[in-house]
Amino acid sequence: MTTASTPVAEPAAARPVTAPPSVHVRAVITWLAIFPLVAIGMMLIGPISESWHPVLRAFALTLVVVPLAVYVVVPQLMRGYGALRRRAPRSGAGA
Repeated sequence: MTTASTPVAEPAAARPVTAPPSVHVRAVITWLAIFPLVAIGMMLIGPISESWHPVLRAFALTLVVVPLAVYVVVPQLMRGYGALRRRAPRSGAGA
C-alpha cells in the first residue's frame, strides 16, 4: 500500500532578511504617528472638554490615540519605511 507524502514547505529564500530599524528610527516613527494624532485629537475634543479636569481630558485623548497609533498608524509608517529602505541603494555596493 502506498501513502502519499506530504509536501514540505519551501523556505522563503527569495525574501531577504533585513535587520529591524534602530531604536532611534522607531522613536522617530512613533513620534510621527503620535504628534499629529494628539494635535488633531486636542482640537476635536477641545470644545467639549473645556470644563473637564486635565487628567480626564488626557485619559479620554489617550484612550483613542494610543490604540489608533499602535494598531493602525505606526504599522503603516513602518511599512513605508521598509519600502523606502528596500528601494534606497546600499552604500558601497558594487563599486
